[in-house]
Amino acid sequence: MLVGTISIEKSELLSAMLKKKKIPHSVLNAKYHEKEAEIIAQAGRSGAVTIATNMAGRGTDIVLGGNPEGIARDMLRDKKDYTQEEYERALQKAREICEKDREKVIAAGGLHILGTERHESRRIDNQLRGRSGRQGDPGSSRFYLSLEDDLMRIFGSDRVSGLMGKLGMEESQPIEHKWVSKAIESSQKKVEAHNFDIRKHLLEYDDVNNKQRSEIYSFRREILTSENVKDRILEMAENVLDDILSKHCPENQHPEEWDLKTLRDALYGQFAIYPELEVMDFEDLRARLLEEIKRAYEAKEQEIGPDTFRYLEKMILLQVVDTQWKDHLLSMDHLKEGVGLRGYGQRDPLVEYKREAFEIFADLSDRVASEVVARLMKIQIAREDTVERQFAPKPARMIYGRGSRGESTKPQTVVKDKKIGRNAPCVCGSGKKYKKCCGINA
Repeated sequence: MLVGTISIEKSELLSAMLKKKKIPHSVLNAKYHEKEAEIIAQAGRSGAVTIATNMAGRGTDIVLGGNPEGIARDMLRDKKDYTQEEYERALQKAREICEKDREKVIAAGGLHILGTERHESRRIDNQLRGRSGRQGDPGSSRFYLSLEDDLMRIFGSDRVSGLMGKLGMEESQPIEHKWVSKAIESSQKKVEAHNFDIRKHLLEYDDVNNKQRSEIYSFRREILTSENVKDRILEMAENVLDDILSKHCPENQHPEEWDLKTLRDALYGQFAIYPELEVMDFEDLRARLLEEIKRAYEAKEQEIGPDTFRYLEKMILLQVVDTQWKDHLLSMDHLKEGVGLRGYGQRDPLVEYKREAFEIFADLSDRVASEVVARLMKIQIAREDTVERQFAPKPARMIYGRGSRGESTKPQTVVKDKKIGRNAPCVCGSGKKYKKCCGINA
């Protein structure tokens, strides 16, 4: 007998009840994967009772009479090392045992499936039924339900219990009729349709993420396979400049109304340039600023070195894209959590999600362009010789102290690296304050 349950908790509860009745049994609940194949393979032996959840023991057939290979290994379990000949003898003996047991099981009707509940999906119920009657073997199945089961409680248990009360039926009296089976199947169809709608809805939401994910991954692959991304970064710089101009010098405003001071500050913060600006035509202003940005970019490239700069362009671009993409995914999760509330405002949450997801993705592109350009325009490379000069020990300074009679004393060495307070006693031993002695010219 194979007893099917819908959850681990139910299988363990049923196991505890069978232990009280002292009925030997095995439990499969997807918690002990290494033993499951062995247990399910022997579930077809005579007198075997196996409790299983829906996910347990998949991929292993239940052989009526038992699996001879498993029985042979059990026979040799006490022996740590056994020869192939010993295993063949044990296997032959196990086959004889299984063959006799198989005849006994077939005579009893084969494997019987006992379902403790009906699952909300007919497919899983049919999988459990299909455990018996495999490859021409005999078998049977029977499912039991309670009016307190979730499936019955949600769909129509009140009507059934009311009918039972009118007919004067006792609570423990079983009901068996084809109408009941049809009602249960109808309930399962409703649940399946509801679950299908949920999956379809989630797929529609996930399709938005998939399109954005494909776009980003395609962009990353293009960066990785490109030898030179300078043109792309200059294009980004042009887009960033257009965003800055649209904020501080709108094209639809008269040039006299432009805020040129704020524009210069914004250009310095983004491109590290501070050009002299005057009132002029918008297109002339844009062309002039674009030329100055390209000139500053070329100067930065020559300062660092073309080969090194090409490497930095790729690395910074990849780093910024990855960082911003992680932040973007977090924003998308927050959007998905709250977009369902738009339904209260008579708006379609899916349409709202697609619209705002597009806006967030456009902001992602703007942030990547702005950060990449700013980093490359402001980057400073510490040369090896500069680092050595910065951290090299500073030369000691020779200071000659004066004795009480004015004669020169033994020169003393003062290291300039040590911080000396201006009002502290001078280290030369003169007794004067440092600011009036050796610190005058320091």
